[in-house]
Amino acid sequence: MVIEFHRELDARGLNCPLPILKTKKALADMASGQILRVTATDTGSVRDFQAFAKQTGNDLLSQSQENQEFIFFMKRK
Repeated sequence: MVIEFHRELDARGLNCPLPILKTKKALADMASGQILRVTATDTGSVRDFQAFAKQTGNDLLSQSQENQEFIFFMKRK
């Protein structure tokens, strides 16, 4: 499945809570309905992004793992 996105965030090498903080800042600069692609390497980011989506109302459209990287697609509320 290919998801088209409007902006990309590279959070590789960052540990909790930086991937979420950078995602929050990036989403704040985007319009409602736009999609952000985030790449992270922190293993805790899977749990963090799920909680972030629930707390903020932004949609976690997809999450996947490729080798040691986690890919998230977040839709701005």
